[in-house]
Amino acid sequence: MEPEPKARRVGTKQLHEEIVRLLAESGLKPGDQIPTEAELKERLGGARPTIREALKLLEQDGVIRAEHGRGRFLTAAGSIRIDRPITTFESVTEMARHFGYNLVNKILSVSEERPAADIAKALNLAKGETVIRLERLRLNDREPVLYCLDHIRRDAISDRVFDVDWSGSLIETLARYGARPSMSQARVRATFLPDDVAARHDLRDFGPALVIEETAYRDSGPPVLHAIDYHRGDRYAFSFLRK
Repeated sequence: MEPEPKARRVGTKQLHEEIVRLLAESGLKPGDQIPTEAELKERLGGARPTIREALKLLEQDGVIRAEHGRGRFLTAAGSIRIDRPITTFESVTEMARHFGYNLVNKILSVSEERPAADIAKALNLAKGETVIRLERLRLNDREPVLYCLDHIRRDAISDRVFDVDWSGSLIETLARYGARPSMSQARVRATFLPDDVAARHDLRDFGPALVIEETAYRDSGPPVLHAIDYHRGDRYAFSFLRK
């Protein structure tokens, strides 16, 4: 008898996302039974306890419902496909990839400085602590589609500011220093780029923007990042489920 193959090492969050994708592509209707834990294990891999945890998250999200002795079933909420959930925490690079953009990252400025009072409060900084201020423009086919202003706790980055490659995903950069954020508290508003930013960087044609301002947290410890991202209004759209 051949030994059972080892389960693919995969976390709850990844399995949660893969199950959501599987359900979206399956053509199931509200009230239809979803695949069993054993079937999900065969299709997606992963350990049974991890699959069970991912399914529990889907129950909490209202995507599926469990009926004792019968199985799990897709809800009406679970049958609605949300194109880009505004509640998803992800890097700008990941989000842009979903929209089909291959962004070029232009570093406008990077420096270490004392933060303004609101930034210090958001990052829970003690008096005298500094931040790394990172200003970037994201281009798609040479067209500006995102203006990003980030403030990072200085103690999250052990290297000198000019020794860090800031051209890639900021989330992945933080991960390399053991400071990857896993969630954020955010607010959204519609506005225009600040006048001084538009004038300084020749962005007068940027137009209305959807701004996501968020403070990002690791699993433990103080917040690590405060970000303000201006998404060009005619290039981005987000959706959400109301229930």
